[in-house]
Amino acid sequence: MDLQMWTWLLIAITFSVYIGIAIWSRAGSTQDFYVAGGGVSPIANGLATAADWMSAASFISMAGLISFSGYDASVYLMGWTGGYVLLALLLAPYLRKFGKFTVPDFIGDRYYSNIARSVAVFCALIVSFTYVAGQMRGVGLVFSRFLEVDITSGVLIGMIIVLFYAVLGGMKGITYTQVAQYCVLIFAFMVPAIFISIQMTGNPIPQLGFGSAGSDGVYLLDKLDGLHHELGFDAYTSGSKSRLDVFFITAALMVGTAGLPHVIVRFFTVKKVSDARKSAGWALFFISILYTTAPAIAVFARTNLIQTVSNKAYSELPGWVANWEATGLLKFQDKNSDNIVQYLADPVLNELTVDKDIMVLANPEIAELPNWVIALVAAGGLAAALSTAAGLLLVISASVSHDLIKKMIYPKISEKGELITARISAIAAVSVAGYFGINPPDFVAATVALAFGLAAASFFPAIILGIFVKRMNKEGAVAGMVIGMLLMLYYMMRFKFDWFGGGSKEDWWFGISPEGFGTVAMIVNFGVSLLIAFVSPKPPEEIQEMVENIRIPSGAGEAYTH
Repeated sequence: MDLQMWTWLLIAITFSVYIGIAIWSRAGSTQDFYVAGGGVSPIANGLATAADWMSAASFISMAGLISFSGYDASVYLMGWTGGYVLLALLLAPYLRKFGKFTVPDFIGDRYYSNIARSVAVFCALIVSFTYVAGQMRGVGLVFSRFLEVDITSGVLIGMIIVLFYAVLGGMKGITYTQVAQYCVLIFAFMVPAIFISIQMTGNPIPQLGFGSAGSDGVYLLDKLDGLHHELGFDAYTSGSKSRLDVFFITAALMVGTAGLPHVIVRFFTVKKVSDARKSAGWALFFISILYTTAPAIAVFARTNLIQTVSNKAYSELPGWVANWEATGLLKFQDKNSDNIVQYLADPVLNELTVDKDIMVLANPEIAELPNWVIALVAAGGLAAALSTAAGLLLVISASVSHDLIKKMIYPKISEKGELITARISAIAAVSVAGYFGINPPDFVAATVALAFGLAAASFFPAIILGIFVKRMNKEGAVAGMVIGMLLMLYYMMRFKFDWFGGGSKEDWWFGISPEGFGTVAMIVNFGVSLLIAFVSPKPPEEIQEMVENIRIPSGAGEAYTH
């Protein structure tokens, strides 16, 4: 079968499984819709959390980013995995013990204020919409290449699919769909990695293969450094970012992970507090399989790309080049009219422009793997993007229906009415997400990194202080969240969207990139929150007792509710 037939077949099979699971596990109550009834096992929740977490940024974009940036892109590996350790130790068990549906629900009750709840809802919507934009772009990329439709049409198809099982099944449907999606995405990620590792180094373990020598006896990383040197690029194994920026980006990704509402809500779906810790452990294990393989795929893809196209006659290039040119994500401009591809670091002389986001998807084609492997990667990319998009849409719909309408605007709403409102909110959310997917601010990983910065700047201090500082009050929490979020939004809008007078890399404050500025905004948030909290009235006695109760290390005890 040709590639398109394989792609249609595998996508049809996987989508049928997802839709079947959604119908089987459709939500019948608000508890099913928001937290899957609170009865998910730790292993299943670990699988679902891993799929929720490993988005299009992890599957499609991260290895592509490492492929182009080399050592500098290690910040994504360190930040996105280290964040789970923070989540497991500092947040998951305590939030599960609190026993609420959403992060704004925790903040609203902990800080005894609807203003705090409103600010948390606003922050959740901003973070989730920024994050989901990257997922919808990932869906568009896969459809545009492998099903030969334009990116806009691809995004629209993805919207319809994710809307079906998110609206029908809620968290219950999403959880079990994500278990299936993890199996698809990890199989799709590992199969080509193993094939190419054997092909290039003879070692079937990609994590070891990319540090091994090839058939010519030269270590693969040494060969790639040499190719980079010849073409004028920085050495692949050395970094150009400042240590300060590396630290701040890594920290923003770590604390952003621990503050992401769609990840945190997964720990409300298990039966007991101890299960929340176990879920985090299982999730970290399942995530590590992909994250330890991504650097290997990056090296394989980068080496193959350079050897395949650099200094080759354009008319003799393999078919994959024309396939990706048709999407507009790879472009050749013959500046000197010699029909030879000049792929160089110098932007004046360079004739080939390659979108970072295509590297994982194009990698099996570049390595000339069978069509079924190429189609499998397409199905895996869609599984990664759609699983995370579904989790984000649930956060958005829950923030509107539960935290905004049920808790503030119309407390008397019936459970059936709340469920209908949640589903309508999800429909509205997916429409906005689709727009941002068609018009994203940057490539997938960078767009998602901004969402982490926003989460770090807003939620993380409020949650940490809410759990561990009894003296923390509503005045401090609200002021910290507002100032942290506004500061991050200002920096992001100025240096990513050229608002407020714009600004170049030379204008970055302290040399810190927008992806790392979330750490600065978080520090400001902590400072403002604590300062105001200690010069304003203490929280009520019952709130302080509630915080004390949350912190009691009762391990395997049932969740605390009040």
